[in-house]
Amino acid sequence: MGRHKAILLAITMLAGGIVSAGLAEAQTFRTYRCADGTQFIVGFYDDDKRAFLQIDGEPVTLAKRLAVSGIRYSGAGITLVIGKSGATTVKHLKRPATACAVV
Repeated sequence: MGRHKAILLAITMLAGGIVSAGLAEAQTFRTYRCADGTQFIVGFYDDDKRAFLQIDGEPVTLAKRLAVSGIRYSGAGITLVIGKSGATTVKHLKRPATACAVV
């Protein structure tokens, strides 16, 4: 009976390792610094079309919006635009849009 428990435990641990390894690859976080001094972190998840921001010390969830070129996210007075070339701008707190770069 001890051998069967050991095999079951090994299979469970292996399956758990595979699942947790898959979850680690399913997310991307980037830190940006903008020309006006704004800094923010944005997170993307493979199974979610939203962008998750941490800006001005507050978490904000932005919905993906229709864009002519690149990708645009907006919500709660914040707009994040990531162009096809990788150029990124953010507009928040009624400030003009400002260019940002990955840190």
